[in-house]
Amino acid sequence: MVTAKKALICGVSGQDGAYLAKLLVEKGYHVFGTARDAQMSTFPNLDTVGIKGKVTCLSMTLTDFRSVIQTLVRVQPDEIYNLAGQSSVGLSFDQPVETLESISVGVLNLLEALRFTGIKARLYNAGSSECFGNTGGVPADEETPFRPRSPYAVAKATAFWEVANYREAYNLHVCTGILFNHESPLRPERFVTRKIILAAGRIASGSKEKLSLGNISIARDWGWAPEYVEAMWLILQQDDPEDYVVATGETHTLEEFVAEAFSCVGLDWRDHVVTDPTLLRPSEIMVSRANPAKATEWLGWQARYKMRDVVRMMGR
Repeated sequence: MVTAKKALICGVSGQDGAYLAKLLVEKGYHVFGTARDAQMSTFPNLDTVGIKGKVTCLSMTLTDFRSVIQTLVRVQPDEIYNLAGQSSVGLSFDQPVETLESISVGVLNLLEALRFTGIKARLYNAGSSECFGNTGGVPADEETPFRPRSPYAVAKATAFWEVANYREAYNLHVCTGILFNHESPLRPERFVTRKIILAAGRIASGSKEKLSLGNISIARDWGWAPEYVEAMWLILQQDDPEDYVVATGETHTLEEFVAEAFSCVGLDWRDHVVTDPTLLRPSEIMVSRANPAKATEWLGWQARYKMRDVVRMMGR
């Protein structure tokens, strides 16, 4: 009888955490998920994807080294997926210290815990395309320099280099997936894509509201979150630990995203959208482009769904 692999998902309550937990449960893993207070959290996203009773939920605070050590020793995981930390670029301008600590200190504690305990787990760290900043329209790959333009991006860049340093210095099997934007119905409404989809649905149902947005000329590479967690898993199955850009390879403006969302409900977006200067960020990435060729060649992973598919699936 083969013993099931054990996976520990830090940040299991979020969008990616829920989809990843579902994927791993279906692959036969014994899945552990952490939250700051697992006894009080209701884990609605695990309910939504239908696996709440199949995940062992534990309390762990990533910024508390003792808490991290205790959890790793208790679980003895084969794979660790770090998806935790403050996840909103916009919110990071209001909460820069919380953002930096929850992301960079959290990753450092995981790395130190692995080094200190000698547990032979493989670690996946959730990176971000925000680290690249403005690349002048050139598609970013694994060799593109980081030029972060938000506290969130600074924190993610810090975590990336922590992982790279521990991989080199201590020969740990640790990797970062540099994921471009990926969406789903599990996104909270503070994320602009979900805000757009929900507003279009309400307006189509008779609401007289106007949808307030900031800069709609920004361009992003939007993918489908359930696909991206497959890439996370594939990254940890490789013999050699490497970092990967994960994206669709297609870039669209936010205006195109808005137009598609309203078109799906038979409306012209220009009749229902207004610009709100208070929603503009202190600094912004205007165009985000990706070159995911390495993931395609080395992992055999390629996005099946592009922006227009994502809009339709989010609106279901």
